[in-house]
Amino acid sequence: MQNLAHPSWMRQIAVRALTLWPLKAAGTMGFMGLFFWGYFAVLHAPLATPLAMPLTPLDAWIPFSPVALPVYGSLWVYISLPPALLSGLRPLLLFGAWIGALCLACLAVFWVFPTAVPAAGIDWSLHPEMAVIKGLDAAGNACPSLHVGSAVFAAAWLARLFRAVGAPRWLEWASALHCAAILWSTVATRQHVVLDVVAGLLVGGAFAAASLRHVARRCPGF
Repeated sequence: MQNLAHPSWMRQIAVRALTLWPLKAAGTMGFMGLFFWGYFAVLHAPLATPLAMPLTPLDAWIPFSPVALPVYGSLWVYISLPPALLSGLRPLLLFGAWIGALCLACLAVFWVFPTAVPAAGIDWSLHPEMAVIKGLDAAGNACPSLHVGSAVFAAAWLARLFRAVGAPRWLEWASALHCAAILWSTVATRQHVVLDVVAGLLVGGAFAAASLRHVARRCPGF
């Protein structure tokens, strides 16, 4: 018989997802709206001419793949999962503050030291599914990849939250695999180069480690 004092991980996830869900939904959408406003403001008004990022042998090894586009876009669902699974207002606010700090730090780098992805030598008219993203992003705001940084940040938080509810390890591994796929997609869509990914990994990992230590002290069992 299941011990009711320790509900199953699925029930805990359901309870967490329902807790403050209107605030979580509105806050996530509002945060994304503010982020995109700042992102495109910096993209179109950097302090200097963007420098093209250098390529590495790994860039040639990872082929362009239109299949990567939905994986690339799935980031916006992926980074919505950690706040959805938080158990209360205080950890939710702290999560927002930390991911906001991550975004602001990267936007500051984009503004002061703008970088761009070198021309891929691809006829984009042959890949109309890529037209929207190529038209919006203009291959700027490259290093560090904020796409990568935020994915790594979300993956670290999800791993901590899955352990908190006693979820099976396969769920944590599935999350890590999704994160790795997002990292691959940033190069496979030619939105970033490998050095952007490495820089994004470092930034995302640093902010994730600092934020988890901070929130664990303030909100044990968050």
